[in-house]
Amino acid sequence: MPAHLVHARPRPQVADAPAGPAAVAVLRTAALPLMGRLPLLAERLMAELAEREPAYRAAIEADPADVRQEIQRSLRHSVGSLLDPARSRAAARACSARIGAERAARGLPLDAVLHAFRLGGALIWQALVDEVTTRHPEDAHLLVHLAADVWSFVDEHCTRVADAYRQAERELTWRRENRRRLMAAALLDGATRIADLPDAAAELELPERGRYAVVLVAGGRGVRQPVPGALRAVWQPGPDVERAIVALGDREPAQLAASYRELTDRTRGVRVGISPAVDGLAAVGAARRLAETALRICPVAGGTVLLDDDLPAALVAAAPALGRLLADRVLGPLLALPPTDRDLLLDTLTVWLDCDGSAQRAAARLYCHRNTVLNRLRRCEQLTGRSLARPSNLVELGLALSAHRMRQS
Repeated sequence: MPAHLVHARPRPQVADAPAGPAAVAVLRTAALPLMGRLPLLAERLMAELAEREPAYRAAIEADPADVRQEIQRSLRHSVGSLLDPARSRAAARACSARIGAERAARGLPLDAVLHAFRLGGALIWQALVDEVTTRHPEDAHLLVHLAADVWSFVDEHCTRVADAYRQAERELTWRRENRRRLMAAALLDGATRIADLPDAAAELELPERGRYAVVLVAGGRGVRQPVPGALRAVWQPGPDVERAIVALGDREPAQLAASYRELTDRTRGVRVGISPAVDGLAAVGAARRLAETALRICPVAGGTVLLDDDLPAALVAAAPALGRLLADRVLGPLLALPPTDRDLLLDTLTVWLDCDGSAQRAAARLYCHRNTVLNRLRRCEQLTGRSLARPSNLVELGLALSAHRMRQS
């Protein structure tokens, strides 16, 4: 605890020996009149808090009646504990814990609450000293035996306040985080009502009318780093897939994809699907569905797929039954070959398409002669009945290959 709080007011010297019956009797005699002066003591403590504790000054200005009631309740329980500890201390402890929890809920700093309790303890002690020295000066020498008990009481209640405050703070943090998780999940699932969008935007610190993309990450728990630091991302963890709402600002999804490709190129098994850009939080649910399609066409071995870059494959993924039918109709004779021949021809056709129809570049990637590539492609044409020179046949073959890859994965 900061020193300026612990020593808010100098403590009196205390005796090593515990207070005896005579000292306890003096304590109770002095405490009894304080019960009738609680409103005056509460006003004095409020004035001292307003002068010395900025956080309480703001609370007093906002709702003086509430602070006054809290102070009076705390002082009443404290003085009651001095008069009859056996019957009153449990209620006093509960009162202190309640104040700690309530002040945590209202966002008052813990240091300020503890400062208030120590100022209250000092106020009660001074009132006891004044009462004894004024009315029973012959008993003043016994005060030194009472100081330890009074300040031990104050310390105990500061501990209870701090414990209750921290427990309430943990619960509030959990509730806030859970509320944020639920709001993010509702946006991603497309379940947020239009009327609730402003609240969701405020809670998640996202612009309601901004540009967004959704990122889905599978096979890599906690892989969040590639989102550029300038972009605001709200993550929603899941058992198999982590989902993120990314506020793009003036960026493009392609920049997100480039960041993630650097990761997936060096981390095997991590699969990332990224949606196109959408406008407004209301469209995040639709973006999530598009990101799921991107993730479905991502290779099993890992990689990053930006849906904008692979829309033909996305069409196949969106209608898997039609995709299977297309693969069987177009590639059926080729797929019926022995596995070695089948895989060789499929790989050659795939690489040739990836190389934009360049047999020379395909040969370099396949480590064979250009004529070997051309011979294999002619065989593909014969088996499928499709000509690689006809654009419509090329579209069919490309979609059929995508459908076959997805079926295999």
